[in-house]
Amino acid sequence: MEKANDKALLPAGLHDGLPPEARHEARAINTLIACFAANGYERIKPPLVEFEESLLSGPGAALSGQTFRLMDPVSQRMMGVRADMTPQVARIVSTRLAHEPRPLRLCYAGQVLRVSGTQLRPERQFAQAGVELVGSDALNADLEVVLLAVESLNALGVCGLSIDLTLPALVPAICRQYGFDEEMTAAARNALDAKDAAALAAVAGAADTPLMDLLPAAGAARRGIARLRALPLGAEAAAMIAALSDLVDGILDVYPDQQLTIDPGEYHGFEYQSGIAFTLFARGVRGELGRGGRYVTGAGKPEPACGFTLYMDTILRALPHDNGGISLYVPHGVPPRRCLELRHKGWRTLAGLEPEEDPKAAARALGCQYVFLNNRIISTR
Repeated sequence: MEKANDKALLPAGLHDGLPPEARHEARAINTLIACFAANGYERIKPPLVEFEESLLSGPGAALSGQTFRLMDPVSQRMMGVRADMTPQVARIVSTRLAHEPRPLRLCYAGQVLRVSGTQLRPERQFAQAGVELVGSDALNADLEVVLLAVESLNALGVCGLSIDLTLPALVPAICRQYGFDEEMTAAARNALDAKDAAALAAVAGAADTPLMDLLPAAGAARRGIARLRALPLGAEAAAMIAALSDLVDGILDVYPDQQLTIDPGEYHGFEYQSGIAFTLFARGVRGELGRGGRYVTGAGKPEPACGFTLYMDTILRALPHDNGGISLYVPHGVPPRRCLELRHKGWRTLAGLEPEEDPKAAARALGCQYVFLNNRIISTR
C-alpha cells in the first residue's frame, strides 16, 4: 500500500513553495520587475521549452550539459527545458525583435530547471529575474546595468551587497600578446581561475609574462586596478583595464559606499562573456545573488549586449523576514461588504467561515495579529 509520505517525495533539488515562501518570492519578483520598468525595461515572456537547436545556440551552448531534453510528440524533434533565460532573450532579440530600434531594454522573470545543482546551490529548479540591454557597446550601457542591479537589490532591502568584477577576456589578451598557443592559454586560464600559483608558474612564469601578477591584484577594486595599470600590458589588455577603472568610478559616483572587488583571473561561469562581468553577493548569505556582464548576441548579425540575472532562491535568503502584511481576523457573521471596506483601508483579512466561541483564539490559531470585534480592531495578544 502506498504511504502518504511517498506522495510528498520529490526529486533531489526540487521542492514545493509553501506559505509564506511562495508569497515572499512573488512579492520580491514584482518589486524587481517594477524597478526594471521604472528604468525603461520592457518585460518579455519566453516559453519554458524550446527546440534544442535554438535553445542551445549562442550563449546557450555553455548550458548544454545542464539542459533537460525531451522529444516533442508533435514535431518529433528534440526540445530542451530552459536552464537559463538569457539565451532565450538572445533568440528573441535576433528574430522577433530584429527590426526594433536599438538599444533594446528587456526584462524577464520565470522558472528554470537544471540537470544538477551545485554545492552552493543544490536547487535544480529556481526562479530567475533579470535584464538585457542590447545594441550598445558603450561603457555607459555596462554602467547602467550594474547600477540597475544595485538599485533593484536595494529596493528589496538586501543588506551588505558586494560586487565582484572580472575581465574574462583579459587573460586571453595577455596570452596573445606573449604568443601563447591555445593549449598554453587554456592552462593559464584554468590555473588563474583556480588560484593555483604553482600551476600558473609552470605554464606562464618562465615566459616572463605579467600573468603571475594577476593573482595579487585580486581584492579591493581601486587597489587592484592600480596594480594592473602598472603591468606591461599591450594595447588590448590596457584598454580593458581602463574600461574597468572607468566603470568602478561610475559606480562609486552614484553609490560611494558600495563594496567593489575585482578578480582579473576569474573565468569559470563567464564562458560567453566578452567584456566586463560581475557577480553579486550579500554579506552572510550562502551563494551568489546573481551574475551579469557583457556578451555578444545574435545569429548571423552579432550585436553587443549586457545584462544580469538574479537568482531568487539566494535573494530570498538575503531578505528580511516577510510577515505578508498584518492580518486581520474577521469573525463569522461580519458582512462581506465590511471585509471589503477593511481591505480597501489596507488590511489583509481572513474571514471566519463558521461560528467560533472565542474569535480572538481563532485569530491567534490562524496567525492573525488582530481581530475585528464589536466594530473595533483589537490585538490578539
